[in-house]
Amino acid sequence: MSAAVAALASAALLLSGCATTDASASAKSETRTVTSEVKEVSIPAEPKKALGMYTTDLDMLITLGIPLASQQPIRDSGYTGFPSFFDQEALKGITPFTNYPEFNFEAILKAQPDVILNGLGYDKELDGKLSDIAPTYTFNGFDGSDWRTKFKTVAEAFDKTEQYQAWMDKYQAKVDDIKKRLAAAGKSDLVIGPVDYYEDQVSVSCYGTPCLVIKDLGLKVSPLADGEGSKLSAEQLEQLNGIDAIITTEVPEKDGANPDAFAPLANNKLWTSLPFVANKQIHTYDLEMIYGSPSGQYALLEKFEKALLS
Repeated sequence: MSAAVAALASAALLLSGCATTDASASAKSETRTVTSEVKEVSIPAEPKKALGMYTTDLDMLITLGIPLASQQPIRDSGYTGFPSFFDQEALKGITPFTNYPEFNFEAILKAQPDVILNGLGYDKELDGKLSDIAPTYTFNGFDGSDWRTKFKTVAEAFDKTEQYQAWMDKYQAKVDDIKKRLAAAGKSDLVIGPVDYYEDQVSVSCYGTPCLVIKDLGLKVSPLADGEGSKLSAEQLEQLNGIDAIITTEVPEKDGANPDAFAPLANNKLWTSLPFVANKQIHTYDLEMIYGSPSGQYALLEKFEKALLS
């Protein structure tokens, strides 16, 4: 944290120390003490200005119906606003600020949050820095586990289990409907490949929400994605033959369109002869959907529905 931010945070603590004993007792009764993945923390019983450290944290706050601070984070790397698949009504009047990959502590302090939800628990120093600004609930949302387990724990910490269950029920109902329609269409055994093209190689790997959705729908993930996945050169593309459809991630263009990730392979005969290429079964989705959050996973589920059943 910069010296300026530390000074401002210290000043805020000094001012808060001027409160009367009665006010302190009242404040204590308006908090709840919970245990995060790193420590015990007292958070507001009814937050008024919550801030998410990453967009996935923001989405959890929105889904749980927790009031937001007036400024919230987005990532860099081509993004200028909140993900389009987030609840835009909940984001009305909220100003985005870039907070990844470089953390913007000044903007976080300026937002004056009364609680921070931090899913970047892999950064061991971050919780302490954020706790100087506001009570911080930290967990590691990027440890490779099913993000829904973390979401449930967050909901329990903030006493929002009803909202969590409402989302789970909505998601499961959608899954059940799509599975039924896939079966009716004879598509229950489709093999899906999470495929990307980068630095002259095609990679097949299973990470984040795509694998969760594929498995929830009872579809098969290409064995090329097993373990650490596979990286294929332009001469090895015939290994993709057993895949019925592929999904890939891209940062959307300014107009919302998805760029063609595989344009460099347009003249490669091994590529163009693959069944999923010939059948136009290449489906691109927003990079932000890959990271675990309610709106991201539901939006990806809808992408699968449109891709496989339309």
